[in-house]
Amino acid sequence: MRVALLSLFLLGACSTTPVMLERAPQADAAFAFNGRVAMRQEARRESTNLRWTHRGGGDEILLLAPLGRTVARITVDASRATLETDGKHYAAADAEALMQQVLGWRLPLSGLRYWVTGLPAPQMRHEKTTGKNGQIGELRQQGWTIRYSRYASAATDALPLRLNLQREGLEVRLVIDEWTPL
Repeated sequence: MRVALLSLFLLGACSTTPVMLERAPQADAAFAFNGRVAMRQEARRESTNLRWTHRGGGDEILLLAPLGRTVARITVDASRATLETDGKHYAAADAEALMQQVLGWRLPLSGLRYWVTGLPAPQMRHEKTTGKNGQIGELRQQGWTIRYSRYASAATDALPLRLNLQREGLEVRLVIDEWTPL
């Protein structure tokens, strides 16, 4: 019996277990940023500027042309998502599926809302590696691998400026040019 318990203990010590969230982000913490996003999947490549505003339980994401003209407007709240582009309005319960249907690509908005602030999505399993200063270097969650390559400063709670997301042949690069306090 002791040998079996010792074996189980040693096997458990050698395995990598995803950790749960150590600090819970405030679900109502507001943020806004301007940035650029580039997507690559096989031979297809797309890039756009974006402006993301999050307040309470809602998000507004503007996809912008190089001169600032709004190409698409995505609005998400707890019950639905809408997407406006080329004068047409679309709605669905799931923002990611709506983006895939209308734009032909999707951003993982449910997790990305947290990842852009340098935090794992709450109440979901994740694995992460941190640097000497406590900032996340790499995060794995919801099937995505998120690599943080630049932060606004060396402080532990600094906001990220560059993220690279990968999942199943899709690569998304996000550069945040400006964080705006709300």
